[in-house]
Amino acid sequence: MDPRENTNRSTVWFRASVALIPVIAASLLGQWATYPNLASWYAALVKPSFNPPNWIFAPVWTTLYILMAYAAWRILKITNRPAERRVALTLFFLQLALNALWSWLFFELNNPLAGLLNIVPQFLLILATIDRFRRLDLVAAACLIPLAAWIAFASLLNFEIWRLNG
Repeated sequence: MDPRENTNRSTVWFRASVALIPVIAASLLGQWATYPNLASWYAALVKPSFNPPNWIFAPVWTTLYILMAYAAWRILKITNRPAERRVALTLFFLQLALNALWSWLFFELNNPLAGLLNIVPQFLLILATIDRFRRLDLVAAACLIPLAAWIAFASLLNFEIWRLNG
């Protein structure tokens, strides 16, 4: 076997791990804060008329997390623009951290205002990430557009829950 082939395989697995593991971790962290509080706290909140049914969140978030991991993986493959890639990935991982933190602020702390204070900068970071990804890879940027749309909707939902229950 050609030693370069083994190195290439290692690089592919490394990039896949760097793209997947943080996204899976964010998903799991969010679930740990969310699920125990759905029946005990969230169900009792007054919600706006446009609040989706609880069952919709799992398939939506699964799709969004898959798209996020794929987008990050595409950016990780770009090796000829390291400074731009570093900025793009820094923004990506910052928005991902805020994504995981939101569930803890909103659900675990039972605090819609704290969630709102998180989700607005999270949305702005997603937009900045899309812009930086666009400069490197249009497909990667496009993969984050559904996330931006969902977080825009979630921001409105978060605001209304805070307003109705404040």
